[in-house]
Amino acid sequence: MLESCKTAQERWGGVHEIIDRWLEQRRQLIEALMYLKGCKTFSGSDTEKVQHACDMLVDYVSAGHFTVYEQLAIEAKEFHDDDSILLLRKLLPLIENTTEVAIEFNDKFGIKDHSASQLESLSFALQALLVVMAERFQHEDLLIKELHEVHSEKVPEE
Repeated sequence: MLESCKTAQERWGGVHEIIDRWLEQRRQLIEALMYLKGCKTFSGSDTEKVQHACDMLVDYVSAGHFTVYEQLAIEAKEFHDDDSILLLRKLLPLIENTTEVAIEFNDKFGIKDHSASQLESLSFALQALLVVMAERFQHEDLLIKELHEVHSEKVPEE
């Protein structure tokens, strides 16, 4: 029994570290986006900051899809938790919708040179992105709570 607890701690502790790193990425992303939101107007000199925020956005979204959600799905399956799997199936499409908005934002603003009209539309697009990302963060927090925290003290069924 002690060995299975040790194995479970090693296994799920690794998932916990992945989630912790990802949530730190989220914090840094929010700071970058809020900095941009605080800018009243944008000029060509802001291009580097906008690009950096876009890079962080794509990195965060990618880590969610290609690392975190996969680990949470594996965890739900290993614990034979049908409710968690159903929640995952319900929330992933909602998160995917926010991914499309994030990618569109990156495609439009994650470039080296911005036109005057792009810079004029940045504030409005940024505000819309922040609303969508807040929704995404709520869905992700629910996934973490229901698919990881619930299982963190348990040993998977054999």
